[in-house]
Amino acid sequence: MPNNSYSRRRFFNQPLFNQPSRAFLAFIALLITATVSGCAAVPLKEAGTLASYSNLGPSKGTLAKKRLYVDGQQLARVRTVAIVPTVFSFSAASKIRYEVDRSLVSNALDRALCVALSDKYQMVPAGQPADLTVRSVVADIVLTNKAAAGVATVLSVGSGFALPVSVPRLPFGLGGLAIEAEALDAAGVQNAAMLWARGANSIQDKPRVSEVGDAYGLATKFAADFSQVLIAGKEPKGLNLSLPSKQRARSWLGGKPKYAACDAFGRAPGLLGALASKYGAPPQWTEKKPKPAMTR
Repeated sequence: MPNNSYSRRRFFNQPLFNQPSRAFLAFIALLITATVSGCAAVPLKEAGTLASYSNLGPSKGTLAKKRLYVDGQQLARVRTVAIVPTVFSFSAASKIRYEVDRSLVSNALDRALCVALSDKYQMVPAGQPADLTVRSVVADIVLTNKAAAGVATVLSVGSGFALPVSVPRLPFGLGGLAIEAEALDAAGVQNAAMLWARGANSIQDKPRVSEVGDAYGLATKFAADFSQVLIAGKEPKGLNLSLPSKQRARSWLGGKPKYAACDAFGRAPGLLGALASKYGAPPQWTEKKPKPAMTR
């Protein structure tokens, strides 16, 4: 019969359980605990550009805060949609030093919105007659701390080689975004509107070494939320777990969009962009510029 005391001593003297390994695992456990609640706080903010704020409901949401209005009966009549290129409020624009960074965020938002709405509507270029015109304004932005993002990337990628899973992102220097948007019919009547705000969090948002790294990713999350409202014609209930359509998947991979109007906002970076994101590369390294014929 084996000596249980000797077996236990032998097991716990293995390298995995020596003092340095224990300290490292304790550090990882503490880091995970600290980052679970790590999230940039971004309040809802009015930029003063909506046709009306009186129809908006109360603030809701956990990850993203929202105030919403939607007229499903009016949206049921819509066949064609145009997207006015996203702009920044003066206060939001003044926080970003470079125009190229503002364009990264606005193009990502408009492209994601255009591709998503293509599932139901015919998308036409801005300025052409449409049943519905969608316009969005970045009301506020919290810049990503590039140094913190760089450290978080090194820790995350490095831990991926040493551990079965990567360490969550450090809860420091996280960015955020606040947006207001509305959809107006041909007569200028508001059919839907949304105030939206969300901060990056340690679990879901990968660090990118760019001041607008988090805002760039959050812009697509806003587009997903607002497009879901416009397509359904009502406030969404719970998570949308449906698979992406064929045209949406093709566009995500950087392929030709369903409607040429979406080319005004450039093609998605696709798999190259996903790989660059994993290693913390700035989004401008892989972002594809709009076609010259469709530039703003």
